[in-house]
Parts: sequence; structure tokens; C-alpha cells
Amino acid sequence: MSGNEKQDTAEQSTFRAYCKDWLEKNHPGEPPVNLPLGALELSDIDALEWLQAWQKSAYEAGLIGCDYPKEYGGGALDDCQHIANQEMQRYKTPYLPNIIGMGMAAPTILFHGQEDIKKELLPKLLSGEEIWCQGFSEPGAGSDLANQQTTAVRDGDNWIINGHKIWTSLAHFAKWMILLCRTDKADKYNGLSYFVVPIKEAIGKGVTVKPLIKMTGETGFNEVIFDNLLVNDKYRLDEVGAGWKVAMTTLVHERGAGLVVTPASGGMEPKEDQGAQTQSVRALIDLAKKMPRNGKTAADDPLIRDELIKMMIRYEGFIQNQRRSRITELTDHPMRIPLQTKLVGTEMAQDLQKISYDIEGPASSLYVGDKNAPAKGQWPLAYMNSFGVTIAAGTNEVQRNILGERVLGLPKSK
Repeated sequence: MSGNEKQDTAEQSTFRAYCKDWLEKNHPGEPPVNLPLGALELSDIDALEWLQAWQKSAYEAGLIGCDYPKEYGGGALDDCQHIANQEMQRYKTPYLPNIIGMGMAAPTILFHGQEDIKKELLPKLLSGEEIWCQGFSEPGAGSDLANQQTTAVRDGDNWIINGHKIWTSLAHFAKWMILLCRTDKADKYNGLSYFVVPIKEAIGKGVTVKPLIKMTGETGFNEVIFDNLLVNDKYRLDEVGAGWKVAMTTLVHERGAGLVVTPASGGMEPKEDQGAQTQSVRALIDLAKKMPRNGKTAADDPLIRDELIKMMIRYEGFIQNQRRSRITELTDHPMRIPLQTKLVGTEMAQDLQKISYDIEGPASSLYVGDKNAPAKGQWPLAYMNSFGVTIAAGTNEVQRNILGERVLGLPKSK
């Protein structure tokens, strides 16, 4: 570690030692069921419940919600969540299932929720007992988020919600949804309001959840239809008409530039048929060494070797760029590296997985479940899924505009 990098404080050093000791003794081990590539792909209730049990265990041990106030279910520590994240990654723990709740809902509720809502919702969110989903995208409102058409009409102390959300990950398991609605049709931006909505208890009584089958055959996405759903006004965050401002808090955290550090997604390296480490250059090299090519292997092909070396260089550059955030003199803008991470990381992973097609050759057409598919078909599956993450949280084209305008100070694009 460079002398210019931030050193652990005494509290952080003690907490790091505690995390290591706890993880050494309480790692959950291999999952008893197959896990998908990530939490957003979960469709098996058994997989979900196993991951929820892991998240609750880590939460009760103090490794999740470390920096949140005690009255909201947190540990009230000072900048310690990133330490727990680092140690969970180091010990290769499973990912945490309540990714939308922790990464988007929790910081939004913390910044904009009233006291009773924070105390009611945050503890079970952080523990993973209650799964959350995000109700932003609509059939006509994707990257143009302000074009929301789902309406919330005031009715005394309640709101009547009607509309249609789409691409809603985890809605089939979620108890709660963060929901952006239109409360004033006359003002595109100031006519939006933000709610937290208990959707699970309302299924069949104002809420319909329909799975969307992706080209991978998975059903992590859903569409959610609201038909005169009644929601109490206490579940509105911030003022009426402040929904755009609240949504920006959510998106800042979703895009990786939030001020509140949220729990890690873990770093367990799955079995070959549970993901094949499809974010890893090392795993891609191992694949190349196994695939036959003209009497040798794909790893002996100079063109393949060239692509692998280029990818190794990109990954090393990515890792070293992350270190800049810990060196004050190299941090020229607080949003630069966090916003870059989503953009560069998702495209690098997609390019990595695309190389697997060149390595596998015709065998890359064999899908999951085919006994002849290399690595159980996980590499083509990962590539197909990679397009979702370059679109989520605003497309990467939108992310480039944000970096250009807010970090580089360039004029708005036309």
C-alpha cells in the first residue's frame, strides 16, 4: 500500500480483524442448489432462501449496514462498510440477494424518508428478510425517465396508483418496491413523486406481476401492472413533486457514485455449472487451454493469445484506476471514478465474455443443459446477460453523457 493511500483508522483496523475472524468461522460454504450468475437473475425460491439466510447471518454479525445509524438497524460505525465488503470479497462469499434494496432503496430511504419509515423498513431490508425491487422503467419511459406515465392520484390520506412498470428485476420475490409516479401531468420533472410500496401483499388486489422470459430462458425480469392500488401517504418519500430529486439519489447510488457505502455483493467463485467465474480473465485463459484447435488448443492460437493479453491489460488498468480513489492527490473529481466504474466495468465484462465465442468456436452455440457445451454453457449465457447491465441504471450512452457534462464540464449533447 502506498504511503499516500488511506490507512485504516484504529476502529477500522479492529473491525477488519473482526470481519476476518468471523468469515473464517462462518463462511456458508458451497450452495446446495445452483445459483445464477447474479442476484438479479434469481428465479428459484430455494436459491433465494439460501442466500437470504446468508445475508441475515452476515447482517446479524454486523457485516451489513455497518455505517447506518443504530436506530435504523445499522452498526453506527465510521466508514467501515467498505472494509466488510473487501473481506467478503477476499473470502469469496456468495453474493447478497437484496441487491436493489441495499444499493438503491436503503440510501434513498435514509436521505429522504421520514423517521418512522426508516425505522420500519431499513432493518429488514439490510437483513435481507424483505426483498426490494425498482419501479422506474415503463414501456414508454426507459432512458427518458422523466416520461413517467404511471399515475398517483391523491385520495385523502391515500394515493390511488395506476400504470405499468417493466424490466422489474426481482418483482416476483419482492415485498417492497421503490416507485416513481406522475402526480402532476402539467410539469414533466416537478410533476413526479416517489413512493415505497408494499407490492407483495397487494398481488391480486391492485398489483399484477408477470414474468418476462429473456433470450436466455431466464425470468429475472417482470412487468408490474397497477390497477387502482391504494397506498397510504406515509409511504411517500420527500415532498409531493420532489420525485425527480429523490430518483436522482437512487440513480447516483445505482450508478456507483453514492456517498453512502452499501454492502458488497460478495465474491464467491461458483462451480463450473454455477457461473464458471465468467467475470475472470484467468477463467477465460483456463477455457482457452481446454478447447481443441487444429491439434493444439485455443490458447496456442496467436490471435486468441493477443486478445487475452489485451484483456489482461485492460483489467489491470481498471484495477489500478480504482486505487486512485484511495489516493487524495489523484482524485481530481469525486464522481469520476465511481461513474467510470459502471461504464468501463460492464463493457469490459461484455468484451471478455464475447472472446469466449472465439475460443469455443462452433461449440459456443451449445446452450446451458447440453452435455457437450463447454463449461456447461455458462460463457454464452453470461454474454447474453451482459447486455442487460450495459442498459441498466441508464444506458452506457447516458452514462457517457453524464461523465461528459458533470465531470468534464462539456456542453449538453443535442
